[in-house]
Amino acid sequence: MSSVTPSESSRIQGSDLAPLHYKPFSSHEHYQQVMDAHRKLLESGFYFGPIGGLEAKALLSKEEPGTFLIRDSSDRRYFFTLSVQTVYGTRNLRIHSEEGGFFLENDYQNKEKVPRFDCVLKLIMFYMGRGRDVQLTVDGASKESMETIYLMDSRGIKTPLELLKPLKISPSSLKHICRRALNRTGQGEVQQLPQALRDFMKKYDASI
Repeated sequence: MSSVTPSESSRIQGSDLAPLHYKPFSSHEHYQQVMDAHRKLLESGFYFGPIGGLEAKALLSKEEPGTFLIRDSSDRRYFFTLSVQTVYGTRNLRIHSEEGGFFLENDYQNKEKVPRFDCVLKLIMFYMGRGRDVQLTVDGASKESMETIYLMDSRGIKTPLELLKPLKISPSSLKHICRRALNRTGQGEVQQLPQALRDFMKKYDASI
């Protein structure tokens, strides 16, 4: 296992997460994985950073079930939390982070192994509709509801997870909308773009 410098084990450099999170990284690769995930979340438009559970509830309680956001976890053992509005109210699900990837906590009665992803956005896309096959609107919402999946929230309560639409901090720029659209059509189109645009596309490879 590769070594990790002290600065890597205690903070994400240049991130609002730095003074609040002390979860050690298992390797430099794990550190880099979290860094990359954080950079993409900053581009997403639905990453709210260091807000707490009560603030997330205030934002989501006015929204339809299935609306969600990503924020920094209030628990120092985790980096990110998925807050989602359900028919039972706002629920918070901790996003676990290990060298093997990001994952959510499974229902204790479900013995199936939960899938892991090298990026938080890929995790979200999976639960929105099983990956890139999902039909998404311009706003990043899924056109059809997926089958109900039960996971455990931060209080250990079995929660029906349905992710339909991200809550945006502000309207997406035209450039970002076009980037998401190109990501939906596949990377073949991207190779024909000028280098500056290809670099822009690399910063965000999701369709939500």
